[in-house]
Amino acid sequence: MDNQPLVLASGSPRRRQLLEMLGIPVVVTVSAVQEIPLPRETPEGYSARLARDKARAVPGALVLGADTVVVVDGAILEKPVDAADALRMLRLLQGRRHQVVTSICLIADGREYQAADTTTVVFKQASDQTLEDYIATGEPIDKAGAYGIQGYGAALVERIEGDFFSVMGLPVRLVLELLAAAGRPYRFGRSESAAPIR
Repeated sequence: MDNQPLVLASGSPRRRQLLEMLGIPVVVTVSAVQEIPLPRETPEGYSARLARDKARAVPGALVLGADTVVVVDGAILEKPVDAADALRMLRLLQGRRHQVVTSICLIADGREYQAADTTTVVFKQASDQTLEDYIATGEPIDKAGAYGIQGYGAALVERIEGDFFSVMGLPVRLVLELLAAAGRPYRFGRSESAAPIR
């Protein structure tokens, strides 16, 4: 990949962190796309549409859009609106499996490339007190499904089946595949604009 910055159409600090971890120069431009499912839209279709719409909504020769949704019993859990909503979501997830769907869309020189990942996450059983203590950290409020697997939320997880980075919000392997498909393959150590996270 050359040193042209990748425009990330997302305000997620976790997505930016994962790209910078690889040394990919990133410019963040948050899109204003509304996150509202269409009637009868599947979680996979919804996530793919949002990733595409976010990428299309910001200017740049190399733009990456992404969207993550948590799915349980076919229902989409997005970011909670408040602490009570976060508690409702976390109660739904206790002691059971759910899916995390992350879609990405890369626009390179006017062409679009899309990919998606679905990873299964299994939660441990936890008391309401534990959940309320977790919510009090503030971590769940800006995260789909009201938890962050890379933070305090790791204490709620029994295991995952799939891609950890996808649950964080960005399947790194798929980003690199799309960059390669767009003729911009990733090369170790070739970026001077971003240093690996220590």
